[in-house]
Amino acid sequence: MRIEQLEYIAAVTRLGSLRRAAEELHLSQPALSETVRNLERELGVDLLERKRSGAKISDEGRELLPHIVSVIEAVDRLRGAAGDQHRVSRMIRLGTVNTATVPLLIPTVREFRATHPVTQVEVVGAQQTEIHRALLEGSFDLGLVNYLQGDDLPPDFETTELLRGRPVVCVHPDSPLAARRTVSAADLLDEDEPLIVMRSGYVMHRYIHRLLDGRTPSFSYSTDGAEMGKLMVAGGLGATVLPDFSVIGDPLERGGAITYRPLADGGGTDVLLVIQRRRSGSAPRAVRDLHQLFVRRAGAGATAP
Repeated sequence: MRIEQLEYIAAVTRLGSLRRAAEELHLSQPALSETVRNLERELGVDLLERKRSGAKISDEGRELLPHIVSVIEAVDRLRGAAGDQHRVSRMIRLGTVNTATVPLLIPTVREFRATHPVTQVEVVGAQQTEIHRALLEGSFDLGLVNYLQGDDLPPDFETTELLRGRPVVCVHPDSPLAARRTVSAADLLDEDEPLIVMRSGYVMHRYIHRLLDGRTPSFSYSTDGAEMGKLMVAGGLGATVLPDFSVIGDPLERGGAITYRPLADGGGTDVLLVIQRRRSGSAPRAVRDLHQLFVRRAGAGATAP
């Protein structure tokens, strides 16, 4: 058994296909496939589930994945202790629901790059359930997700609160709603102002359903994630409801393309942005550094330049 074989399995799991893993590892796909098969024969376990549409980790492979990752991380620590500073640093994969991508994530990654110039950060937009699954499988290192105040937190993850805010109505500056000091739930049902809502599966979709008490506007748009929602508001398509930390300091807000108004009842509940990582196993130093930087940056004020 060679460490490269374990790294190949981890790459296939992270990227979701033999082809993409072969491209990243600069190997031919047949060579990669044969190396993986040799490891499977040695272990007596089918690590990958192979279909015409591609290959993904099998149930048996998923059970062994924490042990594979632990061996890789142990070798990484050994190389670091030996002073091997010239090896190419690993890629960090960060899943995010996008609610605070611009005000928090962008400046944090910019600062991270200054101290980790060869470590790549891949940012992947996804829903909370997808992020949790990828964290457990090891294909994401960190996850940025939202909760409503009072939600139960999953025990499988180490969860650190970054931001806490109130929902606000994000509107175009020319919208009639922008002339109001506050916006009520009834205002959001007005047929003159279409409502832009997040798709089912997002926390803000659940919040809107609660705010409107099951009532539906006469016309609405549905979209994936806060960033597209804000762009639609900037384009004059309607209004949306987002946490204040997602709007304040956004380039669109600073540039005057969007603005926001408080909800008439104060929003009713807080929205939390948290960073999560898997509890089991030790994280590589670069992942720990990025995690700490998110915490420090959020504590110092997410919208600082």
